[in-house]
Amino acid sequence: MAKGEGAESGSAAGLLPTGILQAGERPSQELKKKQQLSICNKLCYAVGGAPYQVTGCALGFFLQIYLLDVAQVDPFSASIILFVGRAWDAFTDPLVGFCISKSSWTRLGCLMPWIIFSTPLAVIAYFLIWFVPDFPQGQALWYLLFYCLFETLVTCFHVPYSALTMFISTEQSERDSATAYRMTVEVLGTVLGTAIQGQIVGQADTPCLQDPNGSAVALEVANHTHGTTSLRETQNAYLLAAGVIASIYVICAVILTLGVREQREPYETQQAEPMPFFRGLRLVMSHGPYIKLIAGFLFTSLAFMLVEGNFALFCTYTLGFRNEFQNLLLAIMLSATFTIPIWQWFLTRFGKKTAVYFGISSAVPFLILVALKKSNLIVTYVVAVAAGISVAAAFLLPWSMLPDVIDDFHLKQPRSRGTEPIFFSFYVFFTKFASGVSLGISTLSLDFAGYQTRGCSQPARVKFTLKMLVTMVPIVLILLGLLLFKLYPIDEEKRRQNKKALQALREEASSSGCSDTDSTELASIL
Repeated sequence: MAKGEGAESGSAAGLLPTGILQAGERPSQELKKKQQLSICNKLCYAVGGAPYQVTGCALGFFLQIYLLDVAQVDPFSASIILFVGRAWDAFTDPLVGFCISKSSWTRLGCLMPWIIFSTPLAVIAYFLIWFVPDFPQGQALWYLLFYCLFETLVTCFHVPYSALTMFISTEQSERDSATAYRMTVEVLGTVLGTAIQGQIVGQADTPCLQDPNGSAVALEVANHTHGTTSLRETQNAYLLAAGVIASIYVICAVILTLGVREQREPYETQQAEPMPFFRGLRLVMSHGPYIKLIAGFLFTSLAFMLVEGNFALFCTYTLGFRNEFQNLLLAIMLSATFTIPIWQWFLTRFGKKTAVYFGISSAVPFLILVALKKSNLIVTYVVAVAAGISVAAAFLLPWSMLPDVIDDFHLKQPRSRGTEPIFFSFYVFFTKFASGVSLGISTLSLDFAGYQTRGCSQPARVKFTLKMLVTMVPIVLILLGLLLFKLYPIDEEKRRQNKKALQALREEASSSGCSDTDSTELASIL
């Protein structure tokens, strides 16, 4: 056992006087009722997660082909736009987290103003990403500018929305339930984004070339035989899809704003100023449970992102199911949507660490099956459904476990205030960092294997590389992530102890008979 690990896993609740703990074990019915969320509140909160997923899914699956075939940006410039956009997206999360931590409490709350004021600007920037300007020489700069601008504005929406989990209720069970609602809506958002973009702009697909090294004339003939739609009509189709998705973004933001009330912790009102950002960042990054949680999910997230990023190429070239990609993707997302409530029940019944082991590892046998068995459509659909079950766990569990880490941090650092955005923004940062790593690994591996652009088939080395990227490499990463979760110290017993200690702190802070001396003494004991 590493030095300090025993203290970290010890109960902060054990340091509290018996009388305070007994008060925490029997909270007043009035306070408990106040913290309960209605189904309407949970649904309104969950709907707020859809804009990030709908826009992210549309950009992730269609932006590359749009830049190359519709906007006709050269491949080198398109790669710069995509890479710089992803890098900037990861950088803006801690930057926005820093700005939010310096925000003061307003009549609308601390987080809601960010969501409200970023929405109209984000919608405009998103629409302009899918607009083809009339000046060909500056097109690359146009798309780079508005792609980075949109990623910044959607971060100003998503980081405070993620941190809002800690401010909709102080009850762990209510936050976990609201998180399950949110994950269900977010998975539906990915399905919705894929369906809207795919149905409206599906005619923009470019046919493959039997001879990838053929002449420009052959490419032009192939493109002309693809359909009768003109390039201008295809551009208008992308604008129409952008308008529909932008409307969904605005509607969801309005529902979130009107249906969710941001609540302040009772004991926070007794503190004068929030903690300085860099001091808070130092404390957050030295909090053992947080580091172990993000390390475990970094490996598992990298595994699922490798599968996601190479899924289309794997289905097209290795399995030979060129026309089944959208159906297989739909099977994954629908399976994930229907199993999120099951995982919510499972983690409530058996604990979150147990849910991690069962949920994340459930994909491993099916990935092994795909790696060893020859191409079979029925088996592939079975694997897609099984992968959706595991994806649901990967969606739900990080956001369900992160509030437990923050509660543990608040008990160890009772004077800290305003650190919630740091926790959430840096978790999102590491997740996007994993996405960038997976993109780089996939591109370099396929390049070394001899990938042929727009080919109807690929060399055997490319097919083998795709199989490794979608099966064996994710399996290794999942196993490494599960080993790291063994070090995660917050089990169900620890959660119950932290809940009692936090409830005691809230009872003491909200009690009208509590003096300033008693509050100081309680904080010192903690």
